Amino acid sequence: MSEQTMRAVVLDAPGPVAALHIRELPIPTPEPGQVLIRVQAFGLNRSELHTRLGLAEGVTFPRVLGIEATGVVVDSPGGEFEPGQQVMAMMGGMGRVFDGGYAEYTCVPVAQVIPFHSELDWPTLGAVPEMLQTAYGSLTVGLDGQPGQSILIRGGTSSVGMATAILAKQRGMTVLSTTRNPAKAAALTKVGVDHVVIDDGAVAARVREILGDGVDTALELVGTPTLPDTLRATKVHGTVCFTGMLSNEWIVEKFYPTGYIPNGVRLTSYGGDASDLPAAVLQDFLDAVAAGTATVPVDRVFAMDEIRAAHAYMEEGRAAGKLVVVP
Repeated sequence: MSEQTMRAVVLDAPGPVAALHIRELPIPTPEPGQVLIRVQAFGLNRSELHTRLGLAEGVTFPRVLGIEATGVVVDSPGGEFEPGQQVMAMMGGMGRVFDGGYAEYTCVPVAQVIPFHSELDWPTLGAVPEMLQTAYGSLTVGLDGQPGQSILIRGGTSSVGMATAILAKQRGMTVLSTTRNPAKAAALTKVGVDHVVIDDGAVAARVREILGDGVDTALELVGTPTLPDTLRATKVHGTVCFTGMLSNEWIVEKFYPTGYIPNGVRLTSYGGDASDLPAAVLQDFLDAVAAGTATVPVDRVFAMDEIRAAHAYMEEGRAAGKLVVVP
C-alpha cells in the first residue's frame, strides 16, 4: 500500500460472504463539511448484512460497507475537528449512499461525527457508536424509559440488546431480556439483566408470570415475527418500540391495527441518527466503562483479513454482543 492508497472491504453486488473483497483504493480527499478519519476499529451491524444479502434499499454498488467507524481525525477542511482528535462516526448514509467504515480511512459528513476522549483500547471503542446510539435512542426517544419502570428486551443477546440492558440498569429499571439459546443466559446476567427469558417464540405468558400486568416498556429487536407476542407482554398504557429486525423481517402484511395492537398498548419505532447521541452521553458512557461501572459487550474481535469469517459469524447468529474488526 502506498501513502495515497488504503485497504478497504468492497461489495460489488449482493451475495454470499465470498462477495466481500479486500481491495486497495485511493484514500478519500475531504471537502469542506467533511471529515477524513483514520479508522482504528469498526463494528459489524445487521444493516451491513442486509446490504450484502440484497435486502437494503437505496444502495449503489460497488460500495465500501460500514455504517460506523471509530478512529482519529486526519483532516477536517472546515476546521470543525483537530487532526489527531478521537472521534466516532455513524449513519447518515455511511456504507449505503457513500463509502463507509470497512476501510483504513473513511470520509464522512461533519454531522455524523462525535468527538470523545478515552484511553480504552480501540476494539472496545470500536464496538460503541452504533450500539450506543441505537440503544440510547430507543430507550429515550422510542420508549421514554423512566427510573423504576420495567423493560422487556426482545433479542437481548444482540449488541444493542445488551447495551440497552446496561443503560436501563443505570436508570434503575427492572430488565427482562430474551434469548433463544440458554447457553447465552450467563452473558445477559453478567450485564445486569434481572430476568432472563428463554424465547421459544411466545414469551408473553412467562413475562406476565414475572410481572403480573406485563412490562411498562418493551424493545423489539427481533422483528415482525415476534412483535405481536411482545405487544401482548406489555401492560395497558405501556410502550413497545420497534427498532431492530434480527429476523430480517420487518413488514407487517395486511396490518389491521385493532386486531394487531392490544387495547391501550402503544407502538412506536426508532431509527435514529448520530444527532440522537449527545457527545456528553457518549463521554459519560466511556468514562463509566473506564471506571468499571459499565461494560461494552464485545463478543469477538476480527482482523480485516477475516471479514468473510466475521460476516458468517454474524449471519449465523453466534455472537452474544458486538463483533468488531480492526483494520
